[in-house]
Amino acid sequence: MMKFSSENRARLSISLPISIMALWTGAAQAQEQDHVVLGVGVAAAPAYQGSEDYRIIPFPAIDIKKGWFFANLRNGIGVEPISTETVTIGASAVFVQGYRKRDVPGGIDKLSDAVGARVFANIRAGGFVATLGAVKVVSGGTKGVVADASLSYPIHVAPRFMLTPTIATTWANGRYNDRYFGVTPAEALASGLPQFQAGSGFKDASAALTASYRVTDRITLAATGSVSSLLDEVKDSPLVKKTTQPFGIVTLTYRM
Repeated sequence: MMKFSSENRARLSISLPISIMALWTGAAQAQEQDHVVLGVGVAAAPAYQGSEDYRIIPFPAIDIKKGWFFANLRNGIGVEPISTETVTIGASAVFVQGYRKRDVPGGIDKLSDAVGARVFANIRAGGFVATLGAVKVVSGGTKGVVADASLSYPIHVAPRFMLTPTIATTWANGRYNDRYFGVTPAEALASGLPQFQAGSGFKDASAALTASYRVTDRITLAATGSVSSLLDEVKDSPLVKKTTQPFGIVTLTYRM
């Protein structure tokens, strides 16, 4: 049975599908210059990757760029010392989601939220936007490494309407995968689940479509739907109830 719950603060991170990345990839194409975009959003997301339960998550929608400094949902808070028409390279701090004890089977320990250090590069050519990035979890959580790659193609359907399809994948090292998807001997004894240890490998692949409509010159309404599938060893984890999961997000923003 699908269960829904809500929480006051956003939990949007590399642990979730890439729908938010797709959303802000499209927005960024028209906003490479300095800007301040503020708004609200709501997401329907799995309680954790592989969960059969969903959570409704309200969050602030923020996209700010001032010189080297930026703050957004895609790359967190950081700096972009290299930013040209074709290449952007930056570094940032990002929130990395864990999972609550009540969201996982009884006997499985919670995975604490964490902060990660991210480096990334955006490359724009021929209308495509490619992103390569990596996050090292530096506090709490898994202390592992996750690398991501995505490819988007913004399509201007009308002067005020844009569609952005995106495909993406993430790779994680053994420390991350084992901490997120693994079941220790103690947890196996407490939960009744089989012991499980995951190694490094591709963690998931995703496809997303974002529709963005400029209501006025300053107000934009956007919606993203995506599907993410777990890959390799992690899909066989006893914690995984569903290997393929949909994800949705809606935002309303105002450009200052």
